[in-house]
Amino acid sequence: MIERRPFASLGGANHGWLDAKHHFSFAGYYDPARMGWGPIRVWNDDTIEAGTGFPPHGHADMEIITYVREGAITHQDSLGNIGRTEAGDVQVMSAGSGVRHSEYNREPGTTRIFQIWIEPSRRGETPSWGARPFPKGERSGKFVTLASGFADDGDALPIRTDARIVGATLKAGETAEYDLGAGRHAYLVTAKGAVEINGVRIDERDGAAIADETVLRVTALNDDAEIVLVDAA
Repeated sequence: MIERRPFASLGGANHGWLDAKHHFSFAGYYDPARMGWGPIRVWNDDTIEAGTGFPPHGHADMEIITYVREGAITHQDSLGNIGRTEAGDVQVMSAGSGVRHSEYNREPGTTRIFQIWIEPSRRGETPSWGARPFPKGERSGKFVTLASGFADDGDALPIRTDARIVGATLKAGETAEYDLGAGRHAYLVTAKGAVEINGVRIDERDGAAIADETVLRVTALNDDAEIVLVDAA
C-alpha cells in the first residue's frame, strides 16, 4: 500500500519568516487522518528566511532529525552544543529527559529543511546532539543510511528508536531499490524531482505513506531526484 499525499494537500502556515508545511498534524494544523505514521509524529517542510529562525524552546522524549535541503541551519542548545549543518547533511537531537535549543538561518539566503520527529523506544535518557556531513556523491544511485537506531549501521548518526533515515540521489531514469522488510512503515518525500515507487508517481515535495510493501523500487522520472525515506516499526 502506497498512499500519495500531494504537497498541495499538506497543512501549514506562513509566518513571514517561516513558511511551514506539515505532512502530519502539528501546531494549528489538525487532521485526525494524519496524526502520524507508525512512530513518526512530525514531518515538516520548512522554508526559513535569512537571519531568522526558531528561538530557544524545549523538548523531551523525542528523536528530532533535521535534513537540510538548501542553505544551512545553525544549532545551539542547553547542553553547550553549537553547530552548523549544510545542505545535504543531517543533524540529530535526542531530547531525552529534556533539552532547550534554537535553530537559526544565519546564511545570506533562504534555508530549506525537513524536520522529522520520531517517538523514542527509550524515555528519560540523557539528551544528546550530533551532526554529520553526508556528501551527495556517496548516495548517488543508491540508498544510504543517514541516521539509525541499529548498531550495525556503521557511521550513521545514532537515534534511540527502531528506525532508519535513509537518503538517495538518482539521475533521471535511474532506479534504486530499498529492502523495507515485512511489517514496517515507511514515509518517503522527494526533496527534488519526481519519482515512481512500485508504480505510484510521487511528485516533488509530495509524501508517500507506505505499508505492506517489502521491497521499494524507486525510479527518478524526467529529472534528477533527491529522496529522503524513514523506515520505522
